[in-house]
Amino acid sequence: MDLRLYTAVTQGNVQSLRDMVGKDDKILQSSTPQGNTALHLVARLGHRDIAVEILERCSGLIVVENAQGETPLHIAARAGHLEIVSSLIDHVSKWPTDVEQALEPFRMTNIKGNTALHEAVKHRKTDIALRLLDADPPVGHLANSMKESPLHIAAREGLEGIVSKILQHPWVETEAEMEALETGTGSPLHQAVLGGHDSIVEMLLKKRSDFLKVTDGSGDNALHYAAQKNNAKIVEMLLNEKPSLIYSVNSKKRSPLHIAADCGSNHAIKELLKRCPVAIEQVDSEGMNALHIAVMSGRVGALKCLLKTMAFGEIINQGDKDGNTPLHLAAKHSRIQSSISLMKDRRVDSSIKNNEGLTARNLVESLDKLDTYELYIWKKLKKHEANVLKKQQHGTVSISHSLRKKMSKADEHYRLSIETYTWVAALIATVTFAATFTMPGGFDQKYGFAILGKQAAFKVFVISNTIAMCSSLVVVFCFIWAWKDPVRFKLDQLAWGHRLIVVACLAMIVTLMSAVYLVVHEESLWLAIVVILIGCSAPLLVLAILGKNVLFIPL
Repeated sequence: MDLRLYTAVTQGNVQSLRDMVGKDDKILQSSTPQGNTALHLVARLGHRDIAVEILERCSGLIVVENAQGETPLHIAARAGHLEIVSSLIDHVSKWPTDVEQALEPFRMTNIKGNTALHEAVKHRKTDIALRLLDADPPVGHLANSMKESPLHIAAREGLEGIVSKILQHPWVETEAEMEALETGTGSPLHQAVLGGHDSIVEMLLKKRSDFLKVTDGSGDNALHYAAQKNNAKIVEMLLNEKPSLIYSVNSKKRSPLHIAADCGSNHAIKELLKRCPVAIEQVDSEGMNALHIAVMSGRVGALKCLLKTMAFGEIINQGDKDGNTPLHLAAKHSRIQSSISLMKDRRVDSSIKNNEGLTARNLVESLDKLDTYELYIWKKLKKHEANVLKKQQHGTVSISHSLRKKMSKADEHYRLSIETYTWVAALIATVTFAATFTMPGGFDQKYGFAILGKQAAFKVFVISNTIAMCSSLVVVFCFIWAWKDPVRFKLDQLAWGHRLIVVACLAMIVTLMSAVYLVVHEESLWLAIVVILIGCSAPLLVLAILGKNVLFIPL
């Protein structure tokens, strides 16, 4: 492209452009290395007067494509220049009455298969999108290479005005187009559900209820999407329109309830089971019901919701194609919280065997090696199974020799935990013991009493310091017996040791705050307050960093 032309276009100099075109009417045919003509540049920059001048002198530039397959209309729509888009549309309207030729600029696609309307909707340029729809209403249904029409994108983005405008123009998909929907991203209804836009879902259901029949490339319908997104309101809307959707399955034979369990969608689970309690009976291609799926995905909240909401208790002990119940899978995959949640339910039978004749406890024992977490699950399963067998008169649960050998291999992890807790406890005990003989404020040299002993903060100091010291001493003392019964100690005393260390650390923070307050509050109250605020923020900072994990005991 000539530098003079480039300068005139980018600066919006109409007179300079006229002078150049007057001398050489072919100069407008030049382009940049990427194939952008002067009209492409104007569309990006938004100089309307320059655009009008170029169109009057060389209207054919409207349909010229650059290296990305984009026309000036694509670029103007994406950039949001409504005046440029309007100028281009007005100029096209003056073309001959041949319908196909007149609509060509609106239906031309770039290398991604996007029309100018796709670009406008994708970049949320509502005013431009509506202007393009006025010029060519059917373009709202044309799909790109991703098999998405502007209606798909508008529904996902929550652009109600554009969706309403597109739906005003009737459109019946051809057989090929319907096939494209089912192998791509589904219908616009799928996208509206994906975006969580209730009003658009309602709009689509009124205008195009046939979208309920459409599935995406994985066989998921709109209800599968609503279950995935945990949107109980949309679940209700879809089931009101077509109740049988709850039994629909995708390519893996998973129902919407399976999807809700897999994604931890508790609200959707409650709504689905409220509308159809028997949905819990459905199994996928692996023979798994929703309980199995919740365990496999580690969704403890979803598992608890299913256990609380389900009406058919026998489902809880149902096996998959390998005969594994949800408890089998929880034990096999070391899902501690899921295992505990299941064993708390009285309907669970831990003595059930799978197709290989193994109980959930046996699956834990069959693992190549056991860490502390697996030992914890094993102990709970052993106790639970023993209680069940006691009523069934099948004898007691014994520990095999091979399991004892596996337990011994887990001692290294245990040894490191013991050493860590012991060192921390010993350090706390040392510091708090020293603080006993260096009371804040000192002692009365004549009578030996603490000078600040009558103040309330001093009493807090003494109590918190004593709690910290005694808690840490208990940990140190109890860990002497750490090797007497490794399994029992790992799962019980180590947990208590962790709790006592936490108590000791919190007590040390209180000790620090009370000691500083005692010695500085009369001279500098603000400093005492700052120290107290910092001390109080320490546990909150730990909570902010760890979140829910702060309640988890690292065995």
